[in-house]
Amino acid sequence: MNLATVTSTTSRKRFVQSLALVGASFAASPFLAQADGGSSSQQDSTSSGLNAGDRQILIAAEIAEALAVTTYSNIINQASFFQNLASDDQGYIRAALQEEMSHYLLEKSLTGQDSPFTAFYYPKGMFASAQATLNVLVSLEDAFIAAYLVGVRDFSKIDLKVAAARIMGIESDHRTLARVVAPGVAAADGGPIETVTGIQGVAESVDPPNNNGYERTLGWTRISQAVAALTPFADRTAAARAGFDTSVSYAFTPFTPTLPSPLGAF
Repeated sequence: MNLATVTSTTSRKRFVQSLALVGASFAASPFLAQADGGSSSQQDSTSSGLNAGDRQILIAAEIAEALAVTTYSNIINQASFFQNLASDDQGYIRAALQEEMSHYLLEKSLTGQDSPFTAFYYPKGMFASAQATLNVLVSLEDAFIAAYLVGVRDFSKIDLKVAAARIMGIESDHRTLARVVAPGVAAADGGPIETVTGIQGVAESVDPPNNNGYERTLGWTRISQAVAALTPFADRTAAARAGFDTSVSYAFTPFTPTLPSPLGAF
């Protein structure tokens, strides 16, 4: 599913404009430095505010995490194949939901604003077909990984670069574990699923599930490329152009997450 090829210029501009809807004043959260027990110089770097590029990346990341939370929550609550998965596979998906919500709240603490998009669209068959669900899930995780790598490159502060790398590592876990789930899909739900098609539009064997020696950048060097890939999920016009199901949208419902391990603190 090559999502970057299906967005219209108009929809992409609308999406980018939404990223620019930020307050005139900003007091950055000291979360990163405090959680790290960092030096005063680290704390100064986070308390001095974000530049425009930092802010655009973080708001795009908020939208991505809101989309991720919406996706995982609806897999759990809507996808019929979920209940037929082994308990450990269900556990992975439940844990991923908590982790994505945690990422969203961290980014919100830095920007001081909610995601400008709170309802999302999906391709036809999403949550009804296990194959469609896993294809979309892996496509999204592909996009998230590449987007956070842009953050590693372009963030102006070391704290933000490290945070982006740490989140990217978890998104990589999610991509691999989605591919672990595929062969465990029950026969009644169309399983076992042996290939999954990610964002590059190529069906890849799920054996082995951890099939990357290095994370894929997708050739992205600007956050606008991630925005283009996510636009069909957030913008109804772009969703229609992409052939997504625009008859229903799925609301992002924030919650207070409980991480599976407390060892994630800096």
